Amino acid sequence: MNRARFTFLLGLLPWAVSAAWAGTAADISSATAPMAVSGVYSLSFNLANIASTLPAGATITCKAKISPNPLSLGNQPAGAVPVETATATAPLAAQAANCAVEIPFSWTVNNAQSGVLVTYEIQAVAAASGARPLVRTTPPRVVGAAYPPAGARANLSFNVTF
Repeated sequence: MNRARFTFLLGLLPWAVSAAWAGTAADISSATAPMAVSGVYSLSFNLANIASTLPAGATITCKAKISPNPLSLGNQPAGAVPVETATATAPLAAQAANCAVEIPFSWTVNNAQSGVLVTYEIQAVAAASGARPLVRTTPPRVVGAAYPPAGARANLSFNVTF
């Protein structure tokens, strides 16, 4: 008798799990209605004490891009993921440089609480007369950041060594 009840309950388990899962999925989708986000990210890159063979006057290039955190996009197709990029240059002086990059954005996401991913890399190029230029590049770095209030500016500062 107990074995029959156990077998019956075991047979109901997949149905109960799928019903509970369907309810959870419905709750999640209703909580993630598309919403507009917009503003500007002002990124400041501070390079100090550059320990390298780069001569003064080398050109420092700061490249940055922002994109919504994948968690904020839901089931959006990969080709539809918005990405904004910007580049700035600065001269190397006394083994230091400062680059400033501004990236405006305006997107629709499913979850603004997930924020953005900021990807950046720094490149230094020193032209050598009659020879190949000396190029140094940091590996791309990715950091998460919160969205600024609608239409506002988010200021992010990075101290970079290389």
